[in-house]
Amino acid sequence: MATTNSKTLGRTRRHRRVRKKVIGTAERPRLAVFRSNRHIYAQVIDDVAGRTLASASTLQEGIDGAPKDKAKAVGAALASKAKGAGVTKVAFDRGGFMYHGRVASLAEGAREGGLEF
Repeated sequence: MATTNSKTLGRTRRHRRVRKKVIGTAERPRLAVFRSNRHIYAQVIDDVAGRTLASASTLQEGIDGAPKDKAKAVGAALASKAKGAGVTKVAFDRGGFMYHGRVASLAEGAREGGLEF
């Protein structure tokens, strides 16, 4: 389990609860999001095979701007990489974070990039 910080503990509990239902398959992999204070990371994961098919984060070159703009750019970059790997439909896993702010911007960017969820 995570640290004893109640905010982190609550997010971990929510994430475990969501992961009981959201499973990535080869036909519909899981788009997993992790948000730190400084960066946002996203991966398209096939849980059955245990493989990451595509990934993107704010650590990549050329992603600049305000935090929400960066998140949207990460979503668009992830969508283009996922399409290159032959993925068009995903199951969205918000990682226990609220669907708000940067997480919602990332999802919006991925949708605009062509991913369906």
